[in-house]
Parts: sequence; C-alpha cells; structure tokens
Amino acid sequence: MSATHIRSNLPHRLFSAVCIVTLSVALAGCASKGRLTTGSIPSLNKPLETMNATELHSAAEGIGRTYDRNPKDAAVGMRYASVLTMGGRAEQALAVMQQVAIHNPTDRTVLAAYGKALAGAGHLDKALDAIQRAQTPDRPDWQLLSAEGAIHDQLGDPATARARYRKALDIKPNEPSVLSNLGMSYVLQGDLRTAETYLASAVRQPGADSRVRQNLALVVGLQGRFKEAEAIASSELSAEQASANVTYLRAMLSQQNAWNKLKDSDKNNTN
Repeated sequence: MSATHIRSNLPHRLFSAVCIVTLSVALAGCASKGRLTTGSIPSLNKPLETMNATELHSAAEGIGRTYDRNPKDAAVGMRYASVLTMGGRAEQALAVMQQVAIHNPTDRTVLAAYGKALAGAGHLDKALDAIQRAQTPDRPDWQLLSAEGAIHDQLGDPATARARYRKALDIKPNEPSVLSNLGMSYVLQGDLRTAETYLASAVRQPGADSRVRQNLALVVGLQGRFKEAEAIASSELSAEQASANVTYLRAMLSQQNAWNKLKDSDKNNTN
C-alpha cells in the first residue's frame, strides 16, 4: 500500500482509526485461547468494543488489581493489556505485555498478544517480529497469519498482507475476522466496493462479532450511505452511539472535500 494514497483520500484521524480497527480485529483472538483462561480473571459485563470511556476505566482498574497480585499470570496480563489498549493507553499496555512475555517467553499466544501491544504502540517492525516468532511453519496458526497480514497492511505491503489472509482462510475457511481483515485491507487502498464485498460476506458467517459489523458500517458510511451504516451499527451499539459514530463519520468526510476524493478514487479503481 502507498500510505500517501490513502491519506490523500481520508482525513488523517480516520486513516488512523481504520488502521486501529484492522489490527484490533486481526489480533483480538490471539489473547483469548482457552488453554490460558483461568477463573481468576474478573468478568466483564459487555464486550470491550462497546464500552464507553468510563466503563473501560472501571474495567482497567478491576483487572489491574488482579494483575498486580500476580503479574506472571498470562491470561490476566493479556486481558489487562486489551482493556488498556481499548482505553487508549497503548504504552501502558505494551509495558504490561513486556512483563508477561518475560515470564512466558515461549508461549505462542503470549508472543502474539505482545505483537498486538507493540503494534498498538506503533512499533510495527517489532510487532511483526514477535508475530513471526510465535508462528510455527509445520503447524501454522490462522490467527497469527491474519495478525501478520494486518501488520503488513500498515507497513505498506498489501500484497503480502492479502497473501497472509488467504493462507489463513485456507486453514480456517470463511472465518469472519479474516474476511473482515481482508476487506479492511481494501479500505486502506481506497477500494471501497471490494472492501464491502468481503465485509458483507464476513457479517453473514456464524460467529461474526461486533467488530466485524462495525467495520461493515464504516465502509458503508464511507460510501455515503449513512442511514444504512447507522442501521448496521445500531444492531450492536445503542442508537445514541450509532448516531454519534455516523455523525463523526460525516464530519470527517466533509473535511478537505474528502467524500468527493473517495468517490474519485473508487471510480478509478473500477476502470
């Protein structure tokens, strides 16, 4: 990908948000594999991606106290890092995952979550190294392949990114999170029609979660179909949250005549 290409079509804040959403979906499963789950993790009463700032702060405080009692517990550390990341505390999340990785240096799930934290803090080359070290060629993990693809997208290499997504789909056909990442890869290139095709397919799959549906809402909104985007978003979020998201999207696209530029880019992609 040419970063300057997408930045010429989307305001910078929206570009950054797309990158964050892509990585979030790509890596979300890496920190939740059953073998590391323990009964000591405080339960959350709703998905992280639907929490507001106050709820995320409260969740971080609760899980942080559990983490303080045993920073070697990988499952608790990874959950804590996820909450911190969602709350915009990327550097603190990275510090937590560094400690978890020190205490669990050979665990693939930990290495993958460490890669997520590195990426969230903007250390993409180190993130890619961590993800690749977590992978084993003889028994490749589809979640790690998808995570690697998301990082390649942000490093400006969509061809490699999409190759990784397709390898992940060979292992886990029709996996909604991978289809979503593949769609978001096309968003980053300004090809919204292709992006919507993959995201619509992702939403139809069993197991598609809120993040996948919000990605589809984003892409539909980027094409100016705001009512449709709000309807998709409101199936997961409150009506107020969905409306706020679409209002923000409208405002972003109104800056620098961004919507017209997006239409021109999308038209060129079909020629």
